[in-house]
Amino acid sequence: MDLPAPLGPQRTASLQAFFARVVILPYSTRVATVWGEIQAHAQLRGRPRPVNDSWVAARCLTREIPLATLNLKDFADYAEHEGFEIVRA
Repeated sequence: MDLPAPLGPQRTASLQAFFARVVILPYSTRVATVWGEIQAHAQLRGRPRPVNDSWVAARCLTREIPLATLNLKDFADYAEHEGFEIVRA
């Protein structure tokens, strides 16, 4: 992953090491569309959802994969209204 130029060498190395340890899910037009739908549904319910959480949910929904998380509270709304599957990590 390319990092912005203003980072110093130590910070750059640290971030590169971090990114080497995590899975980065690619995005697509379908993910963006599902994300928009999730955001719109939440707005209509009067419960706007955080952008990052919605993006994670959209990515999992488009891949038809569950999310393993300890953060059940923040993702419960997706499970209830979007058919999002959560696996307690």
